[in-house]
Amino acid sequence: MTEYLAILTSLAWPVSITVAWLVGEFGQRWTGLPRISFYGLVGFLLAAPQLGVLPRPDAGAALLLADVAFGLVLFELGYRINLRWLRTNPWIGVAGLTESLLTFVAVLLVARAFGASEINALMLASLSMATSPATLVRVINEQRSSGQVTERALHLCALNCVLAVFAFNASVGLWIFRTFEDVGDALWNSLVVLVVSAFTGAVFGLVVPALLRGLGKMAQDATVAFALAVILLVSITFTLGLSPVVAALAFGLMARHRRVAFSQTQRNFGALGELLTVVLFVFVASTLDWQKVWAGGALAVALVVVRLATKTLGVMAFAHLSGISWRKGALTGVSLVPLSVFVILLIEHARLAGVQVVEELRAVAAVTMLLEVFGPILLQRALVWAREAPANPEQEHAA
Repeated sequence: MTEYLAILTSLAWPVSITVAWLVGEFGQRWTGLPRISFYGLVGFLLAAPQLGVLPRPDAGAALLLADVAFGLVLFELGYRINLRWLRTNPWIGVAGLTESLLTFVAVLLVARAFGASEINALMLASLSMATSPATLVRVINEQRSSGQVTERALHLCALNCVLAVFAFNASVGLWIFRTFEDVGDALWNSLVVLVVSAFTGAVFGLVVPALLRGLGKMAQDATVAFALAVILLVSITFTLGLSPVVAALAFGLMARHRRVAFSQTQRNFGALGELLTVVLFVFVASTLDWQKVWAGGALAVALVVVRLATKTLGVMAFAHLSGISWRKGALTGVSLVPLSVFVILLIEHARLAGVQVVEELRAVAAVTMLLEVFGPILLQRALVWAREAPANPEQEHAA
């Protein structure tokens, strides 16, 4: 009996990933909704606290694999960031800073009003600043979206991620020091992690293109080489306790400005990226417990509404100054709602670092579940309403 149980346990993840992929394919075909919403739903239902098909993921190996999948997405996001555009139109950056700070303050006040401790409220506020690059990039590629809302959402997402990593690391630093008198030390340590992570990613962004040019294989081997480099970079930052998020973003950003060209077929890193996307969203949803989701439901709904309002208003406030209409400004704000993957990976890293206070963030589980399913749908609708994506890209492509 024990041998049979061991065999079933070893098959749980491959079978669950296959089921998630099938449900995603058929779900997208029948409903037109993003595949990743179905991946997350399957991962949540099959997890140990729910149906119990999936064992609780091993924090080390599973988290590293999820980080690699996330790193590929972040590299692609960084590659699509145009610093020259941000210099030419600084109001985009101002809008990003404004909506992030508004979100931080609003979520902090709401969390405190619901009775959260000061450190928990700070962590919730820090995490809420972010937008999930995995959801954003995946849905944009799946919808074949392009235009002002799409590009602004990508640029603001990158800014949100960096700010959220800085604020969350500072909050973790405060918890480690155990006193708010050490705010300066916590902020400094967070800034050092950010700078070293960015420097590491930038070095990869200089060395890898130079190596490919030296080999004379920029065209055919670029995708594999960059995928391997992302895996190595994530492994290094994971081991050294740096930020894989910032490092992978910096890698992609530097690669873009080293004039490395990607073809359309290389988005999502091909079959490897597709597979790891399924793994990533199933893993994230499998960490959630329905009891924590239910317990944090009321605060979660409040946080989702507050995030939607602050991000939308923050971007709309600078819409005309940055050269778009109020309507497109509002849709850009709605596009920044997805959150789930980014939050879970940061929390898992904090838990590995010994920050036990994250266990108390019950609202995070509920927010993650809500936005794991509905975040991609809201993003998809925003892109369609902005007329930057077809309502059903699969049918249009087939035609």
